[in-house]
Amino acid sequence: MLLWIVLLFGLGGYCYYLSRLQPFPERGGRFAIVLFFGALVLWISSTSPEEVGGDLPAAISVFLGGVFIVSGIRDMSVMKTDVIVAPLAGILFCVGGISLLSSRWEIATQMEQIGSFFLASTMVTVELYLAFRGLVIGVPGIAWSKSGLRQVHRGLILGPNGAIAHFERSWDVEDQWINSMSHAALVLIHRHLGNLDDEAESLEELEKLGGWESVDSSWTQAVEEGLLASVTV
Repeated sequence: MLLWIVLLFGLGGYCYYLSRLQPFPERGGRFAIVLFFGALVLWISSTSPEEVGGDLPAAISVFLGGVFIVSGIRDMSVMKTDVIVAPLAGILFCVGGISLLSSRWEIATQMEQIGSFFLASTMVTVELYLAFRGLVIGVPGIAWSKSGLRQVHRGLILGPNGAIAHFERSWDVEDQWINSMSHAALVLIHRHLGNLDDEAESLEELEKLGGWESVDSSWTQAVEEGLLASVTV
């Protein structure tokens, strides 16, 4: 039981740490809270005078891992707002799933053992893909661009978690239109703040990518509305 508590608490702490480095930290923070709560439940159950079922921690890990793998893959592939929940939930799912499979290994038939081996191999393979896609490739530029616009509408412009810092990270080698959107947003922000030198530098980079014609008018309008809202607040 102690190993399961350490696993949940360790993954929760690591997830919380990584979430602070993400453009949308609330995704990872929510998963970390669930892991901490799961570790607390297991710790309370370990102090119970009645013995807890041996497969309960593994079943909890499989359930939590499966739920957050689905939501994490959605955030990673569709919404492009988070890249850490799916890989870390995959670790939880793999450990719990392999533990459940191994608990029946001695009483399983040969065919069941072969099936369990292939199922465990599939889980590990999927986890390696999720880890590579999320933890190795990292956060896509469009995620920082989305979060930058959100920070503008929140009135958070300066600082390490401000809109400027987020837009300065939203670069993409393949999709140059993301770079154009980021430079256009930086031009408008620096113009709003009166930073003439920074505005000129961002405008020069924007011109290299095609100028204002390469940026959709709805994007510049959204940034300008956010800047106006931050002034009125």
